Amino acid sequence: MKVEVDASTCTGCAVCSDLVPEVFELTDDMISVVKTPEVPDGLEDKVQEAADSCPVTCITIS
Repeated sequence: MKVEVDASTCTGCAVCSDLVPEVFELTDDMISVVKTPEVPDGLEDKVQEAADSCPVTCITIS
């Protein structure tokens, strides 16, 4: 599973980084970035939850 964040859409609400800090973090500009595009084993459900919880749907999973 791979994950991406569309930085141009991200509003910096921090839902993803709060749910899965192992994968997402906020920059100083309050934009979410992916720390590791290849989702580590065991975190797939949490990453899916983060994508489903994103209010601007800027997280893409493939």
